[in-house]
Formats: sequence, C-alpha cells, structure tokens
Amino acid sequence: MTPSKATGIALAVALVAGSAAVLAQTSGDASAEAKVVDDKGNLRVPENYREHYQALGSWAVAAGGGAGSKQIHEVYASPGAVAAYRKTGGFPDGTVLVKEVFSGATANMTTGTVSHADMLKGWFVMVKDRANSHRANPLWGDGWGWSWFDAGNPLKTTSTDFKSDCLGCHLPARSTDWIYVGGYPVLRRGGG
Repeated sequence: MTPSKATGIALAVALVAGSAAVLAQTSGDASAEAKVVDDKGNLRVPENYREHYQALGSWAVAAGGGAGSKQIHEVYASPGAVAAYRKTGGFPDGTVLVKEVFSGATANMTTGTVSHADMLKGWFVMVKDRANSHRANPLWGDGWGWSWFDAGNPLKTTSTDFKSDCLGCHLPARSTDWIYVGGYPVLRRGGG
C-alpha cells in the first residue's frame, strides 16, 4: 500500500469516527438515561458524571440576613444535551440533569466577601421523558423523572412523589419545561 493511499484511508476512518461522535453528541445520549434509571423508573446519581457530563452552571442561594451564600448548586447535563438544546430549544428525551447541593462557606478574601461550596448535602437528578414511560412510578410526570438523594446514598432517593417533593420548587420555571434555563448561559447559542 502506498503512503498516500494509507493516509487517505486513515483520513476517511477519522472522518467517519468524528462524524459518529458529533452525531451522538447532538442527538443526546440515551445510554446516559440507561445508567441512571432502572426498569421500574427508579433513579440513581450517575457514576462519574463530573468527568463525563457538561457543566451547565452554578447557583448561589443567599444567606438570610447575612453576607454570602447558604448553599451553592452546581448543575451538570449528560453528554450531547447542551448541543441538542442549542439546536432545538429543548432537552431531548433521555437527558439527565444532576444538581449538586453544597452548604456554602463564606469568608473575607482579597477580592471581597466570597462564598464557595463546602460540604455536599446531596443531589437532585432529573431525566427527560416526554412519554412518561414510568407512569406507575410517582417520581415521574410532567415530562421528567425527579429524585433527591442525600449525600450519604447516591443509589436511593428520599423522594416519594414528584408532585409533593419536587414540583413546588420548579413551578416558576413551568414555562421553560420546569428548568431554570435562564441561569445557564451555556445553553444560549454562542454561549453568552
């Protein structure tokens, strides 16, 4: 085989592999859901999400009556979810969102009064599901699977019903499919 022919074959293989990777990322990652949801619709915190998911953004919950934040929330989306959202304006079925909830610690630093994430309190996990595939499970509805997990147990939710345990916090975001998308600049085309 001539060097130019070998180079051409290698280039063609690289282009096909690259195209497949882009297609997988833009269409959402159904395997992300499979690793988080069992056949009865029970959710769990996905393994290694910090390494494989994309950071959406952070929230700081103000301390009542004092300077700083009482909680810091870090939010991640499964692979391909951001690209799909930018393309369609919505999260595709199978999208997994993970919110880490930390207690906040505040201190005076050279830049001013600064809050940062301290101790992990737990996770909130949501899985997009327009078909409501797990109708018998009270943690599924309104297009999502919903569950809270205490920091000590990422495998077992303490939520019992999404309507009483989860939906109240998301009511102001009803018009944006229950997600506070305004807090995630990465979802905007161009990222800003």
